Amino acid sequence: MISKEDVRHVAKLARLELTEEETEKYSKQLGEILKYVEQMNEIDTTDVEPMPHAIPVYNVMREDVVKYEQTKEEMMANAPFEEDGFFRVPKIV
Repeated sequence: MISKEDVRHVAKLARLELTEEETEKYSKQLGEILKYVEQMNEIDTTDVEPMPHAIPVYNVMREDVVKYEQTKEEMMANAPFEEDGFFRVPKIV
């Protein structure tokens, strides 16, 4: 079981105010969680490959393929304001 002082310290770091009943409750609960983690540490995982996800994840996006490339002149023809060959936009402060 985690001590009440440890629970209070963690609560202080998390900027939580706990009552005495909550401190006692969380002390028991965190102790049970740590016991469970210790059980998991006993499992032999030497032949298990690390994996980033529990299930296989594949990229379902299509490939980027250029179908039509506009020229600079075509793009600038749509510009409401142009200056020295660039789009001119309002100043944003």
